[in-house]
Amino acid sequence: MSASVMAVPATSSTTIPSAVRTVDLTKTYGSGATAVRALRSVTLNIPAERFTAIMGASGSGKSTLLHCMTGLDSPTSGRVWIGDTEITHLDDDALTQLRRDHVGFVFQSFNLMPTMTAADNITLPLRLSHRKVDKEWFDHITGMLGLTERLRHKPSELSGGQQQRVAVARALMTRPDVIVADEPTGALDSHASDDLLAFLRHCVDDLGQSVVMVTHDRDAASRADDIITVTDGQVSNTHRQGEQA
Repeated sequence: MSASVMAVPATSSTTIPSAVRTVDLTKTYGSGATAVRALRSVTLNIPAERFTAIMGASGSGKSTLLHCMTGLDSPTSGRVWIGDTEITHLDDDALTQLRRDHVGFVFQSFNLMPTMTAADNITLPLRLSHRKVDKEWFDHITGMLGLTERLRHKPSELSGGQQQRVAVARALMTRPDVIVADEPTGALDSHASDDLLAFLRHCVDDLGQSVVMVTHDRDAASRADDIITVTDGQVSNTHRQGEQA
């Protein structure tokens, strides 16, 4: 295993802030002879302000790991922190608010509201939490993503790549602690995929965001700073780009 801050146990002291930490994270579906252990005591420390890719074959547990790390699914046992907040025992209302305010989500299926314009989709998280839209920030991220001329269009009037850019802008709008992307290039052609990955890279390098991306695509993962490989529900390797494996 390559030396990497990701491999440091979450209980160890470190001067590098964490975007997400887990300790002994386990997820089991079912019980008895038919039980499936999707995660097996996963301990990770994912550093802030870096681009981290989580790789693995279909069924490896990588998406389950992402979902448990962000409160979209509850672990069977173990602990999870987003930033300095432990989310493991939060009730549904507190968890919903934390995700809304501190986590930006980008999914393969875009998850845009079809009856809303691009602008309304982007600002939806702020309206749901009764927060004022920062017009300067809105203009900056929509300009960065090349959406300025498409803000009045509804999702059906946008290409797949444009819809995914709207989803990225929505994820950025709350200035979250971490952006999580689950197979974000899966529904895009190669050109739109390259654009999206460049935008995610820009979010880290120029906006100081933390990005965690699940992908099975090695080319997509190569854009990240750190790569975590998941096999059979366990972390089988961690690698920092530029280091020898």
